[in-house]
Amino acid sequence: MFGDFSKALVQLSDKRFQSVLLKGLGLTIALLVAIYLAFVWIIGAFVPDTFSLPFIGQVTWIDNALSIGSFFLMIGLSVFLMVPVASAFTGIFLEEVSEAVEDRHYPGLPEVPRQSIVDIVVDSLSFLGVIIVANVIALVLYLVLNVAAPLIFWALNGFLLGREYFQMVAMRRLGREEAKAARKRHMPEIWLAGALMAIPLTIPVVNLLIPVLGAATFTHMFMRLEGDKLRQPAL
Repeated sequence: MFGDFSKALVQLSDKRFQSVLLKGLGLTIALLVAIYLAFVWIIGAFVPDTFSLPFIGQVTWIDNALSIGSFFLMIGLSVFLMVPVASAFTGIFLEEVSEAVEDRHYPGLPEVPRQSIVDIVVDSLSFLGVIIVANVIALVLYLVLNVAAPLIFWALNGFLLGREYFQMVAMRRLGREEAKAARKRHMPEIWLAGALMAIPLTIPVVNLLIPVLGAATFTHMFMRLEGDKLRQPAL
């Protein structure tokens, strides 16, 4: 598992990795900026520029303070936003990352049938919905078991992200049903790898690299666990 990650890390110098990384960074930053601007707009729309308080007089700085505070709030929220971003990233860019990994480390594999854009979008949106619903439900546990909240967050999202990344990688080569069977066979290792991926997703700036490294790592993992079947001659 750590060997899979090490290979992915070394390949960050690959031009195709860098291209995907830049596109992913652009989309991620654009999303965070859009949410931040929407938050600032809401503050501007509903918080008055000035108002009076008894014994204090005119207060003119509250909207500026809220706007500045919202910036730091967005940095904190990025920890949670990066989980659905990583999920969405899977469907959009996984094909490019997996191809780059296979060309460099596993040459000679059969061509992969292209998935339709509709299938990719449907799969990505359905899983994104699962992640959001699961984390909203988990908020109750975070509040009740606040000391254990980070462990619950990593375990839950590690399971979900590992399941999604492995499933998407395996589907490229095995099809949907065989990919599900392969996922079930290797679920403990997939869950652990997903948890190790979820931990750095909670670290600002570092988390921007994880979707690319995650797609590459799970491609290596799939080839290590199931790659022999791809090389068996057809009967």
